[in-house]
Amino acid sequence: MAGTERLGVALVGLGGAVATTAVAGMELLKRGLTDTKGLPLAGVRGVGLADYGDLVFGGWDLYDDDLAKAARNHGVLNETQLAAVGPILGKMRPWTASSNTNFCKNVVGSSTKKAKDLRDQVNGILEDLVRFKQDQKLDRVVMVNVASTERPVNLALPQFATPEAFDTALDENDPNISPAMLYAYAAVTTGIPFANFTPSVAADVPAILELARRNGSPVAGKDGKTGQTLLKTVLAPALRDRALYVDGWYSTNILGNRDGEALNDPASKASKIDTKGAVLDSILGYKVQDHIVQIQYYRPRGDNKEAWDNIDVIGFCGQPMQLKINFLCKDSILAAPLVVELARTLDLAKRRGEAGVIEELGCFFKAPMTRNGGTPEHAVPEQQRRLMSWLGKESVQTTGGGERIRG
Repeated sequence: MAGTERLGVALVGLGGAVATTAVAGMELLKRGLTDTKGLPLAGVRGVGLADYGDLVFGGWDLYDDDLAKAARNHGVLNETQLAAVGPILGKMRPWTASSNTNFCKNVVGSSTKKAKDLRDQVNGILEDLVRFKQDQKLDRVVMVNVASTERPVNLALPQFATPEAFDTALDENDPNISPAMLYAYAAVTTGIPFANFTPSVAADVPAILELARRNGSPVAGKDGKTGQTLLKTVLAPALRDRALYVDGWYSTNILGNRDGEALNDPASKASKIDTKGAVLDSILGYKVQDHIVQIQYYRPRGDNKEAWDNIDVIGFCGQPMQLKINFLCKDSILAAPLVVELARTLDLAKRRGEAGVIEELGCFFKAPMTRNGGTPEHAVPEQQRRLMSWLGKESVQTTGGGERIRG
C-alpha cells in the first residue's frame, strides 16, 4: 500500500470529528482493519495519486487533547476501532492554533498561538509547517481547512483586492482578516496546496488567489459536499431532465457535534446556509421560490446528523407530487474520506505544475470555486465526469464492494 514518498497533510482543526476520523481511518486501513468503502478514488490507479499509506497527518486545533481522547469524545468510531488505533492517536497532539472569537463565537479553546499581531501568527503557522516537514521527513505537504465555520466576510473590501493590499492590511492588523485567511495565506505564499472544506472565507480572497497563481499553489473549495447537498445535486438534475417542475424544496438538518455547536451562532450559520442554498437554481435553470434550508444544533445527536428533505414537484397536466428523504448519517464518516482524497488530488495537481483554482475538484464541494469567478457546475454527474477526465480516467464505474473498475 505504501510507496516511497511521504505526503504530509496539515489539517486546520486536527482535533475535530472530521480530522480525527480521517487520521484513524487511514491507520485502520494501513493495518487491514477496514477496506476502501467510502473512499471515492480508491480504485483509480496509474495516474500518480499518492498511496493512502504514504499520508502523514499533523495540524492545529484550539483544544490540546491527544487525538485518541478527541476521537473518543467525538463518538464517531466504535470501541474496537478506537482500541486498535488508540496507541498511535494517543501520541499525536495538535499544534496551537490561530484564533479570533470575532469570527467564530461558539468554539473557544485554550490552545491558541501567543502572537503579538497577525503577521506574527502567519510566521508561527509557517514555522509549524517547516517543523512538520523536517520532523516527519516529508517529501511534500498539503493543507486542508476542516475547522469550525467562521462568519461571512465581505470579499469586495479593497484590502482583499491584491496581494500588495492584503500584505498592508496584514501588517496593520486589519480586523477583517480571519484565521482561515491566515492559514490559506501561509500555505499559498510557500506554494503549498490548500483546500477549504469549510464555508469560511479563506483562499477565495482575490489577493490570496492571485498569490496562489504566482507561487504555484493549487487550491480548491469550499464547504465539503457530503450528505444533504450531495443528494440534492444528484436528484435535481434528474428532476430537470424529466421536466418535473420543483415548486418547493424544504431542507432541515439536526446535528450535535462541534460543527453544530459552531453553527448555533447565527453569524456562522449564515455562512453555511449560503453554501447549502446556492445549488438548486443553477442546476434547474430557474429560481425555486420556496427553497428553505434550516440547521439546528441538537446536542444529543452528536455526529449522527439527520438531514430531512420535502420536495414538491409538478408534473404532466399540472399534477402535484412529493418526494420525502430522510438521511440519517454519520457526518464525519462522509466527510473524512473526501478530505483524504482532496489531499491526494491537490498533491497531484502540484506535481503536474498546476496552480490556482483546480476547478475539476468541484465535486467535493457545496460551493465550488471557479478559475475566473464564473458560475460553478453543481450537478454531480457532470462534476464526476470532469474529475475523471482531469485524472485521466474517462469512465469509471463503482462496484458494490466499494472498489472501482474501468468502464
